[in-house]
Amino acid sequence: MTTVFVSHPSDKLEQYFGAKATQALRSIAQVHFNPQARDLSLDELVAAAQGCEALIAYRATPAPEALFRALPELVAFIRCAVDIRSVDVTAASAHGVLVTQASPGFAAAVSEWIVAAMIDLARGISRYADAYHHGAPAVPAMGRELRGATLGIIGFGHIGRYLGDLALAFGMKLLVTTPQPVETRERLRQVGLPELLADSDFVVCLAPANAQTENLLDTRAFTAMKPGAFFVNASRGELIDEAALLHALESGHLAGCALDVGRAPDQMPSPALARHPHVLAAPHVGGLTPEAIEHQALETVEQLRRLLAGELPPGVVNAAHASRLKRWGHTVTGPG
Repeated sequence: MTTVFVSHPSDKLEQYFGAKATQALRSIAQVHFNPQARDLSLDELVAAAQGCEALIAYRATPAPEALFRALPELVAFIRCAVDIRSVDVTAASAHGVLVTQASPGFAAAVSEWIVAAMIDLARGISRYADAYHHGAPAVPAMGRELRGATLGIIGFGHIGRYLGDLALAFGMKLLVTTPQPVETRERLRQVGLPELLADSDFVVCLAPANAQTENLLDTRAFTAMKPGAFFVNASRGELIDEAALLHALESGHLAGCALDVGRAPDQMPSPALARHPHVLAAPHVGGLTPEAIEHQALETVEQLRRLLAGELPPGVVNAAHASRLKRWGHTVTGPG
C-alpha cells in the first residue's frame, strides 16, 4: 500500500484537513502524520517522510531542492493549498517528482468575510462590543451604509467575481481593475488602478502575489485613495507596503482597514498593524470554514487516488517532468 506523509501540524490537522479527508486518505494509503504541534524543520520533515511515496503538504510547508534530493522514494508532492510559491518546482522536476496544487474552494467563505469586515468597519460593531466587554462607555458614532457606496476590487478572479455579485446585491457600485477584460454590467465598470483608488469608498485587494504585484499598494497608492475610505486585504501580505499603510492610518487619511493576511509567519497580519485601533485583524481565517477546508483536503485525496490509478488529475503542475510517476504505472515523456 502506498505510504503517505501529511505535514500539517497536529494542532492544525482537524481544522485544516479534517476527519472526512483523513478517513478517505486512510482508505487508499498507509498514512503518517506530523506528530508535532508546529511546522517541522527541513531536517525533521526529511526524517519523518523517509520511505513515503507521497507528501500531502500543509500550506506553510516549504519544498526546497534539498527536500526532493533527500527523499528518493517520493513520487508526488501534493500541496493542500493553491499557493505553491514556496515549492521549488524546477528542482522537483529535476528529481522527477510531481507537484500538484489544490483549486480554490473558498470564494464564498472569503467573500463573506470581506463583506462582514466592510460592515464592521462602516458601523463600528466590534468597537462597540469591545467597549461593553471592558466596561467602558460605548459612544454612538454615525455609521455608513454599503448601499450606494463604491467598492473597488483589485484583482477580479474567482473570489473577486463572487464578492462582486454580493456587493451588487447590497446595492453597491463596483469598480474593478484586472488584466483580463471584464464585461460591463449595471453598476459595474472596469477601470485603471488610479481611477479605482480615487473613486472607491472601500478598496479590497484580491490580486495574486507575484513579482509584478510586490508592494502594489504603496505610499503613492494609499495617498491616491479617497480620504476617509476603507482598505481590506484578503489576498497576500506581500502586496502591501505595511509602513505606507500604517502611515495612511495614523495620518487619518484612511478611516480604517481590515486584514486577514500579512507579512508575519504563515501569512498572519503583522503585529504593528494588527494592534492599531483602526485595524480589524484576523489570523488568516477568511477561508476557514468546513466547506472550504473540505474542498481542498478532499481534492488532494482525490488527486492521489487518481494518480495511483494511472490518471493525471486536475491540479498537476509539472507532469511532463515527473519521471518517478513511472513507479505508479504512468507513461512519462520527460527526463529520467
